[in-house]
Formats: sequence, structure tokens, C-alpha cells
Amino acid sequence: MGELPDYAVENRRHWDAMADLWVDAGERRWAADQPTWGAWGVPDSQIPLLPDDLHGKDVVELGCGTAYVSAWAARRGARRVVGIDNSARQMETARRLADEYGIELTLHHGIAEDVPEPDGAFDVAVSEYGAVLWAEPVAFLSEARRLLRDGGKLSFLTSHPLAVLTAPLDGSIPSGTELLRPWFGSYRHDWRNAVDEPGGIEFVPTVGQWFALAHQTGFRIDDYREIQVPESADDGLNFAVTGAWAKQWPAEHAWWLTAC
Repeated sequence: MGELPDYAVENRRHWDAMADLWVDAGERRWAADQPTWGAWGVPDSQIPLLPDDLHGKDVVELGCGTAYVSAWAARRGARRVVGIDNSARQMETARRLADEYGIELTLHHGIAEDVPEPDGAFDVAVSEYGAVLWAEPVAFLSEARRLLRDGGKLSFLTSHPLAVLTAPLDGSIPSGTELLRPWFGSYRHDWRNAVDEPGGIEFVPTVGQWFALAHQTGFRIDDYREIQVPESADDGLNFAVTGAWAKQWPAEHAWWLTAC
């Protein structure tokens, strides 16, 4: 692997620095009987990012963090599960929990745009936030396509552009109700100088951009869902948006693609 892109250097620093804040969440997700997805814990029945039955399948998680999604894949019978993450500190937690639960995972420290696995090695690729948010999208999708066999499945969940384009320009939170950034243009958002929670470089394409990039990199789009927070959710702040906001507009969206 060559020199890391500038955004990967920053995101490695950012996630290593705050890895301790994600240990408890990782432990809760590892202990969960059933997957829930996204910042709002939407049930798996509504957003089935992983197939129910993975017996005989090889799975790669792109940007695995503490690797709870990889653990869920293993529990659903996957033959082999590989996770990769840019943060060495996050990988420490992932390896500890894999040992504690006795789940065999192959875990790489590196970027999901350059995975040390052969072409066509996997049937399923998945990213919940992870690399789909923190990696350059063309590089992310191109590497996912390289890793997947023909007909393989890629699913991911990430920030909806509305949550970013309505975020205050000084990087404070939460998002508001006005479009403050242009819909057309760059999908790279640098938060190093943000007033609240500074650090990290995110990539949040619009819906149309995702469609175009997926087709460009060799995928067919099978399903797409904008996620509405249930009425029972708390109206208070959850990461960069409030529950009240996310009941009116999508803060997250999920995609299901097939490698063509």
C-alpha cells in the first residue's frame, strides 16, 4: 500500500483520538441478539443490510470500526468474514471483542480503498457508516467492486445529504431547516475547523451522485431507502441532528447494490 490520501491521514488521526468514546457502543452491539442499524437503531426488519442466511458466503466489512457488523455476519453463518478499518485503536477493541466472544474474524488495519485481499474474494460487502462515509466514494465503490464476485452484493448505510447541507457553516450542531450548502458541487466536507466536534473529512454525495457513481463503477442498484425516525424516538439531539428533525427529513439512507 502506498502513501495514504490526505483525507485518510486526517480520518486515522480523528478516529484514533476518539476511539475510547466508541468502546461502550461497540460492546453493546456485540452483545445484541439482533442487529439494529444506524444512529437511531432501526430494526433489521426495516433495513436488512445483511442477508438472514450467510452460510457458505464470504463477507467483507469496509470500515469495520469495532467490527460488530462482522460479528453479526459470522453469527449468520458466513464461511469467512474480513473487516478492515483505518483506526488502529478501533481495531484493538474489535480484536478484543472477537477473542471474548470466540468469533473468528480476519481483521486488517488499513483503508477500505486498498484491501489486502484478492480480486473476487467475496460474495457480500457491507458498510454501516464506516468507509462509505469516510472514504472517497469512487475509490470506495471501485474497491468494493474489485473484491466482489460477479453477482455479489454491496449494502451500505450513510449520512443523507440533507443532514449535511443544512448543517451550520461553522460546523456547529445540530442541523437546521435551511439549505446552507449547494446541492450541486463537491461532496467532500472537511470538519477540522468545526465549532463542535472538530475533526474528520466526510464524503456525502447526493442521491443522484450515488446513482451515477454506482453505475460508473460496475454496480446495479437494487434498492434504496431514506430512513425516517419512528415517532417513538426521542426528539433530542442524536449526533448532528435532533430526533424531531429526523422525523421530518432523512438523516440517513441505505443502499443495496449488485456487482455486474
